Amino acid sequence: MTFLKTLQGAKDASSGRAEEATAFSLRDSLTAFGKCFCQGARLMVGVPDYDTYVAHIRRTHPDQEPMTYAAFFRERQDARYGGSGKGGFRCC
Repeated sequence: MTFLKTLQGAKDASSGRAEEATAFSLRDSLTAFGKCFCQGARLMVGVPDYDTYVAHIRRTHPDQEPMTYAAFFRERQDARYGGSGKGGFRCC
């Protein structure tokens, strides 16, 4: 419903500034939707979310430095697929 109100506001606005503000909020809404959609798709196929990890580490463990993206990705892959001889799923 908010999306439709935003479109109606852009159509009814008489000044360029109102249309600009509405377009900006519409762009923000679409950007947020795209980010949520991509995050959900990544989680469905098992790709972890690095930004969420960094936010968690900084919030709950301020004395620790977060891993780099490459180290984080490798650690998550090893945990999921059993790298380093730890067992786990192995396809080949």
